[in-house]
Amino acid sequence: MIKDERGGVTVFVVGFTTTLLLFAGLVIDGGHLLAARRLAINEAEAAARAGAQAIRTDSLRTDGPITVDPNRARRRALEYLAGTGHDGTVEAVGDTVRVAVTFTKPLSILGLAGVGQVTVRGTGEAQGVAGLVDEGP
Repeated sequence: MIKDERGGVTVFVVGFTTTLLLFAGLVIDGGHLLAARRLAINEAEAAARAGAQAIRTDSLRTDGPITVDPNRARRRALEYLAGTGHDGTVEAVGDTVRVAVTFTKPLSILGLAGVGQVTVRGTGEAQGVAGLVDEGP
């Protein structure tokens, strides 16, 4: 007796096409996620630099260490982040400003498979410095 194999190729093509689409989703959405993570890190570092510019003037007039005004540093960093449209947290201690940026990134191809969106995080840190610093040769 001969077994009927009609439709066997159709099942293979559907399975193969689905696998290719999922693989393409991993490649394309994975690339977009890497770019989004780099964006989050860049924004966090830039916001930290903006905050680190809020050096306390009284610390410049003494021989002590340079410090940043925590309130001004926090405000400057958050103002920078507001311009990017992303939220973040700011911590200013001593001469250092740390910023963490978090946002969600929707997935285009893997979103069709039900993955939806992914949370992207980036951190940055900057220190307040007075004038030029000679670090030697």
